[in-house]
Amino acid sequence: MLFVDQVEQHAGHDMPAMATPAAPADETQPPPIPTDHAAERVYSPAAMAAARAQLMKEHGGVKAWTVRLDQLEYRARDGADGQSVEGEAWWGGDASHWVVKARGERADHTEKGDGGWERGEAQVLKAWPAGPYFDLQAGVRYDLVRQGGGRGRSYATVGFEGVAPYWIKLDGAVFLSDRGKVSARGESAYDLRLTQKLVLQPRVEADLAEAGAGRLEGGLRLRYEITREFAPYVGVVRERTFGALTPVGERAGSTAFVVGVRAWR
Repeated sequence: MLFVDQVEQHAGHDMPAMATPAAPADETQPPPIPTDHAAERVYSPAAMAAARAQLMKEHGGVKAWTVRLDQLEYRARDGADGQSVEGEAWWGGDASHWVVKARGERADHTEKGDGGWERGEAQVLKAWPAGPYFDLQAGVRYDLVRQGGGRGRSYATVGFEGVAPYWIKLDGAVFLSDRGKVSARGESAYDLRLTQKLVLQPRVEADLAEAGAGRLEGGLRLRYEITREFAPYVGVVRERTFGALTPVGERAGSTAFVVGVRAWR
């Protein structure tokens, strides 16, 4: 009860506000930002320009490169076993870089009895950052092998490549052929890390052309990263073609079991 009595004795007391001294007039504003550099008083303008160029190089101007083999696989499917390869390489810096993409598909034989390369292409692109996660790309594409035969075809290419929220990889492009035909392609993939070395990757790819022609492919691949740079994998791929992209006398859809390797440097 002694504590309660002490509280009641001080219940009506009023504590005066503490006076805060005002800041001196000459300290109310921060000092101005320096407009010169102390080193400029010692070194020549040429030496300072060289030093600043080296600093810019060390903080984003360094040239880098990488080569990535996303798919090198054997596809086993009923009556039409084959192989598929897809990769990409780039060289440059933060401001811009060059990109080379290549892909191809080969069939051991088809329902018509022949075989060989069904598709093959290469792209040479210049890329510029459009933000921290995406690059804009522009360049040319050349079909080394065309489905159905015929001479190669050239395309002007504009597209993008990057990583969306939740680390979803996106890649898209629009193509204008030397015959004035417009087509487009989009890809999406996601790496679901089950363990430190086991990664499950769902992947979807769509090719669209004029007059309703198109191709849709979905795959699920499970890879084991022996090292981060080398990983064998197994999986399943479902492919379906539409319109003029469906070869005459062949089925529009097929399912393949795949085994392959993924590597990069």
